[in-house]
Amino acid sequence: MQINRLDHVNLRTMQLDTMIAWYVDVLGLQNGARPNFGFPGAWLYAGDAAVVHITQVEGDAGAGSEAALKLEHFALTATGSAEFETRLNTHNVTFKKSILAELGITAFNIWDPDGNHIHVDFTDAE
Repeated sequence: MQINRLDHVNLRTMQLDTMIAWYVDVLGLQNGARPNFGFPGAWLYAGDAAVVHITQVEGDAGAGSEAALKLEHFALTATGSAEFETRLNTHNVTFKKSILAELGITAFNIWDPDGNHIHVDFTDAE
């Protein structure tokens, strides 16, 4: 058995429409097809892959049966760092830009409307 890659992340929220708009407008993901699970949600795509799943919940949006979410962040790899930085500024998204020379990447650390930490990585080669 071998794990090959991360397939997607699933986020729970009490503000589904706001989260969908943010992931589409800020990250440029596309809201796409999702099976009918019998509860509200969305699948957000990067190309053909549904990389972010969002589930509408009522009450506390905490993860599972635990009181506090334990995921510190998730990361996405992208191209077009200058365009992305412009997009962040256009949407008034607070970010922290880190240049990790030893890894050859520039990482933009951002937080979605629910406070989930995401970093978007760009290689120095672009």
